[in-house]
Amino acid sequence: MLKAFQRLMPKEERFFDLFAQHAETIVAGADAMVRMFTGETPVADSCKAIGAHENRADDVTRDVIVAVRRSFITPFDRSAITGLISSMDDSVDEMWQTAKAITLYEVSSFEPEMREISALAADAARLVAQAVPLLRNIGKNAQQLHELTEQIVHLEGRADDLHEQGLKALYRANATAPMVFFVGREVYSHLERVLDRLEDVADEIQGIVIDHA
Repeated sequence: MLKAFQRLMPKEERFFDLFAQHAETIVAGADAMVRMFTGETPVADSCKAIGAHENRADDVTRDVIVAVRRSFITPFDRSAITGLISSMDDSVDEMWQTAKAITLYEVSSFEPEMREISALAADAARLVAQAVPLLRNIGKNAQQLHELTEQIVHLEGRADDLHEQGLKALYRANATAPMVFFVGREVYSHLERVLDRLEDVADEIQGIVIDHA
């Protein structure tokens, strides 16, 4: 009976495996978004792919929440675990919101700054994927985690600059076509929020490092 009960208890290592799985969906979603903005993949196909990654991310998030509730021992504070997975999930959700806005407004061509921001999102997603496995040994990896999260923050700052530059260029090019500007602004806003959410992930990781290193 005791052995059966122990088998049912979630193991601490499972959290790290789930974090890694979720990070994979972030990278996959960001890559699909890049292919959409560069025109490598048709918009409809890209949106479908991003939606599938968002659904997978939701499944992993639910698994983490359930594991937190059932676990007696967790690798770090429960609130930190839920905060991290929620911020990770928010980043994929925002990719999906970006894709939905593009579908809604039937956008088929994208500004250079949009393409650059999407590329920055893919870079930030890969940094998240690098950082997550290092949480298995925070003490040993604290410095590397700090460097990775700082890089994500830097990418978010670069995206802010591109967002501002892109909006100015969009307005100047479409001063007599307000709907074109409105639609472009919506796409820019969603793209910027993708980077914002990835920065939130970096902040959550940095908080865990500070508390547990």
